[in-house]
Amino acid sequence: MTALSSAGSRWTSRTVVHVLLVLAALYAVLPLVWLVTSATKSVGDFSTTGAFEFGQFNLGANLSALFSQDGGVFLAWIRNSLLYAGLGAVLGSLICAACGYAIAKLDFPGRRALFAVTLAGVLVPTTALALPLYLLASQLEVVGTFWAVFIPLLTNPFGVYLARVYAEAAVPGEVLEAARTDGAGELRTFFTIALPMMRPGLVTVFLFQFVGIWNNFFLPLVMLTDPKLFPMSLGLYQWSTRVTQFPQYNPLVITGSLLAVLPLVVAFVLLHRQWRSGLAAGSVK
Repeated sequence: MTALSSAGSRWTSRTVVHVLLVLAALYAVLPLVWLVTSATKSVGDFSTTGAFEFGQFNLGANLSALFSQDGGVFLAWIRNSLLYAGLGAVLGSLICAACGYAIAKLDFPGRRALFAVTLAGVLVPTTALALPLYLLASQLEVVGTFWAVFIPLLTNPFGVYLARVYAEAAVPGEVLEAARTDGAGELRTFFTIALPMMRPGLVTVFLFQFVGIWNNFFLPLVMLTDPKLFPMSLGLYQWSTRVTQFPQYNPLVITGSLLAVLPLVVAFVLLHRQWRSGLAAGSVK
């Protein structure tokens, strides 16, 4: 009787877990399915077809209109997003890795206090920093320029925290001491020894940086006025505000949103193995 009860309990638990996983997967996938189906529709199809029904496959015309609208400004938005997110994620990950490595492996005064401040920075919402950053950028006279958005994106307290955890776990102190004994300087030790050991963690930091910068909206909204400097998130928002007056913007916004999702999917597909191993290593350590 006890064995039957235990087997039934396990079966019930598995069923509940599977149902929850299916619901979570549907919650994540259904918006993407809606984007794909809606991107094929013309303006009239939105009122005559269901949410997940395909239209008369107007995707080609939507793409053509998307890239020609407002003098082809969407191409500039793609370029800006790739610069902000791609270059910003690479440099930001390297800065986070260096800071995390220094906090974890170098002995200097105030190291614990610096790490405590870093943890406190994780709790501060980015929207709360927008006004101070704007005032600082105004003092430096870079408001309305590429640098007003790009430079603040290079810092990420959560990335520093992750890098510190991976450096503490993955970089043995004995290896560093051996490198220093052989005459290697701190920079050479970091780039040739510590950084390769931290690679799985660095990929994790890179993905967090890339996704965060790619989806960043509020900082460009505060800093930028020239549409040619907008990232895709802000540019598509500007178009979406015109939908009620000009319905022809509706397929443009949806098709642009579909294209905006693709780089995130590609990044996760290309880096998912190292990202998964990095998460597993961090959880075990």
